[in-house]
Order: sequence, then C-alpha cells, then structure tokens
Amino acid sequence: MNNYKKGSSDIRPWGKWEVIEVGSNYCIKKIDVNPNGKLSLQSHDYRTEHWIIVNGKATITLDDKIIEKSPDEEIYIPLKAKHRIENKENKPLTFIEIQIGETLDENDIKRYEDIYGRTH
Repeated sequence: MNNYKKGSSDIRPWGKWEVIEVGSNYCIKKIDVNPNGKLSLQSHDYRTEHWIIVNGKATITLDDKIIEKSPDEEIYIPLKAKHRIENKENKPLTFIEIQIGETLDENDIKRYEDIYGRTH
C-alpha cells in the first residue's frame, strides 16, 4: 500500500519534501533541509530508506553512529533503525530519499526526539 501521490508535498518546521515518483512498493522524495534544520530521531516499521545527498553537507544519526555525508554520497537506512538527518551548515541541504516497503505512509514514523515538539 502506497499512500503517496506523485507531486504531493509538505512544508515542515525543518524544511520541505516533494514526491517525485511513486510505485506500488516505492516512493522517491526530494527533501530540502533548511540551514540548521534537524529532522526528528525516528524509525519505521514498514519501510527502508536510501538517501543520496545532492547538495550541502548532511550530519546523519544511524542508531548509535554519527556519519557525515557530502554531495554524491549515500546511506542506507535499514528497517526499524533509529535515524535522523540534520543540516549544521548555513546553506540548504538537499537529498533524494528512496523508500521501499509494502506499506508507505507518513503514519509509519515513530519519533523518539524532536526539537519542534512533534510526537506523531
């Protein structure tokens, strides 16, 4: 089940995302993270993610590791792994996120920490 629609987008406290392609078991998003923006520390029960950095410098938390990535570098986020991406720079960060799973939905986010006070 894929609840995403091609062309859909959302503004978040840390930046924005836009769906650029969907299939029965995948979704591809372009994600922009504002300078000093930070996504929530989260995990997913139904999808894996593959991130490819295209602009800026990413600081990624993957379980207990902190990893730095630059343009044309990538990282794989396994099922149920705690993860987050943040932009510690003063310029925008853009990455492509490829989600793969049987259920693709914004409700498949379990948040552990969020500097913007979100719980869902």
